[in-house]
Amino acid sequence: MRVGKRIKFLAGAVLLTAGMTALLPGSGTSVSAAGGEKVTLRIANWEEYIDEGGWSEEEVIELEDRNGTVIFGENSMIDDFEAWYRDTYGVEVEVEYSTFGSNEDLYNQLTLGNEFDLVCPSEYMFMKLIAEDSLQPLSDAFFDEETEENYYIRGVSDYIRNIFDTNTINNEPWSRYAAGYMWGTTGIVYNPEEISREEASHWALLADPKYKGQVTIKDNVRDSYFAALGILNEEELLKPEVMEAPDRLERITERMNRTDEETVAAAEAILKQMKENAYSFESDSGKADMVTGKVLANYQWSGDAVYTLDQAEIDDYYLSYAVPEECTNVWFDGWVMLKDGIGGSESKQHAAEAFINFMSRPDNVVRNMYYIGYTSVISGGGSDIIYAYADWCYGAEEDAEDTIEYPVGFFFSGDNSDEEYIITAEADQSERQLFAQYPPQDVLERAVVMQYFDQENNQRINQMWVNVRCFDITSLTWQDWAKIAAAAVIVLTAAVLFLKRDKIRNIRYSA
Repeated sequence: MRVGKRIKFLAGAVLLTAGMTALLPGSGTSVSAAGGEKVTLRIANWEEYIDEGGWSEEEVIELEDRNGTVIFGENSMIDDFEAWYRDTYGVEVEVEYSTFGSNEDLYNQLTLGNEFDLVCPSEYMFMKLIAEDSLQPLSDAFFDEETEENYYIRGVSDYIRNIFDTNTINNEPWSRYAAGYMWGTTGIVYNPEEISREEASHWALLADPKYKGQVTIKDNVRDSYFAALGILNEEELLKPEVMEAPDRLERITERMNRTDEETVAAAEAILKQMKENAYSFESDSGKADMVTGKVLANYQWSGDAVYTLDQAEIDDYYLSYAVPEECTNVWFDGWVMLKDGIGGSESKQHAAEAFINFMSRPDNVVRNMYYIGYTSVISGGGSDIIYAYADWCYGAEEDAEDTIEYPVGFFFSGDNSDEEYIITAEADQSERQLFAQYPPQDVLERAVVMQYFDQENNQRINQMWVNVRCFDITSLTWQDWAKIAAAAVIVLTAAVLFLKRDKIRNIRYSA
């Protein structure tokens, strides 16, 4: 859970819980609610990736937005959605909610026949599902910005919306099938007392023998392959003519999505160096390893970076987050509907799209961001609640001496010079949580999407990963073979002596 500014319970305060929709616009009856029978909606999401309610009184959030909004998660988001849907559309909905631990776990469940109506995979998995024609397109009504209950399309950041509109699979944009949930960058959480900002700002840190056994890397092929390509392409990507080129993003995207045999082989060699250098491959333990000081640097998603920095700060242990100067991967988790689950049911599709919208309502966005620590794709549309929450988290106290003006307009208004979206923060936030949640313009200029690989390229990369993660017999030198042979001779000699001794013992006893 996010560790931020906390206030004590204010007696008599009006709490904007998700169930108290009368205080928000758009709580009236909407068009297109299909039928009046009870709807069962089956949803699968990442573990601990939604507000489960049960906040303590000390966790009340009072925002300095135009309405003086107070946020409090009393009930679970699921319970509040069921109540909101009934009150808004006059239809009972029952959510069957389950979780998964990885994209592959979700895909395996689907392959084994588990049926869901709405799921929230990462971008490469929903790209895969689009390519396999497994997804139900979002309805035209979902994109109607005149409908007040359409909180997603009315509130999604233009920066995010542009990415979803321009990235395609089979010539169809992501946005036809997927609605974003959380997003961020990948980078390196590090101990600034032991590692310099300059060192942490390059992917090469992960293979630097200076920090052997003191770094961790991701135990999945896509993230680790991206880091290896960052090292492989460092010289090219840092050339002034590339960094200053008007098509810099396109150049980085092309480089960081290469899957030809030569590139994959070079990346494999780098990954093997990283493996030898790393304390471990990990998917989740890196956060704890950083907080406890077991390692000095951890390749991390920005949302987990925020969590890690927060947890360390509780013990007065201050970590930082850096995004490599070569490039970063901008990632997304997003909601998609499955054809097999929806099954042509208008009532199910309506409920699924309403759930996306409910999760995109500004007060609910804040609840989820507070609870899980990640950054929502929603900027708020006509609401200033989400910006007020960012300022609540990271705005400096009035008596703070060392402060910076940190612009976040790129996300909230599309203009980073917009004076309405500048947070006065403590200076170290330029390298910490605020930097991780809302990266500055120069980071966005090198933040690219890692594309979905077709079957042939996917097989090549997966085989490369097997070579990296499993023992590679071809890597043994003649000295290694000599040691193995010597050990084998010792073992065989011992076995022969044991058998002879056992045979003599048997003869003696039989006599």
